[in-house]
This record gives sequence, C-alpha cells and structure tokens, in this order.
Amino acid sequence: MDEGIVDVDRVADAFRMSKGQLAETAGLGLASVSKANRRVAPKAQTRVTEMLEIISRVRDWSGGEAQAMAWYRSQPIPALDGRTPEALVKAGRAGAVREYLDHFALGGFA
Repeated sequence: MDEGIVDVDRVADAFRMSKGQLAETAGLGLASVSKANRRVAPKAQTRVTEMLEIISRVRDWSGGEAQAMAWYRSQPIPALDGRTPEALVKAGRAGAVREYLDHFALGGFA
C-alpha cells in the first residue's frame, strides 16, 4: 500500500494470480486492475481491500494465505444463504462476511 492505495500488482503476485484472476476474484472487470487510473478508483480499491481484509482475518485458523484464499473462494457459509465469501464480496455484501466472522470469533456457531 502507498498512501492508503492497495497495489493490485503486489496483491496478484502475492496470491500467484494473473490480473484477470484477481479481477474475477474481487468481482471487477479486467480494466479495473489493468489500467493505472482504474486501479485507484474507489470501487476497485474497496473490493480488493475487502477481499484482503477477509482473507487476513481467516489466515491464522485456515492454515495460511493459500488456504485462506481457498476458503474465501469456495467455502459456502450456511448462515449467509450458502454463498461463498467471494460471492458475497462481489455482490457488495462484504459487511455480512465481516459480521459472520465477528460472530464466529466470539464463539458463535458457523
């Protein structure tokens, strides 16, 4: 991050993804992560930041970065209509995932 801006190139590299894969995972168009002026746009920054925040929160109990990304992309959450965290973030519902994780962290049932 530089001055609060997420560097999408570094994020893609960290997760060993192409920019296209990162765009898909964050629910963005390829241009949103490829074009310099679009990378810093609020929507692109918000989606990538939400994705990183959620992955960061589950990293320790999931077993690491790769496992956290796998959980984010594929684990259905029964309490959220069986949707994955990825699908929820893409739909603009990252807050629901954060609330679920807060509930879970406080000893609530999944």
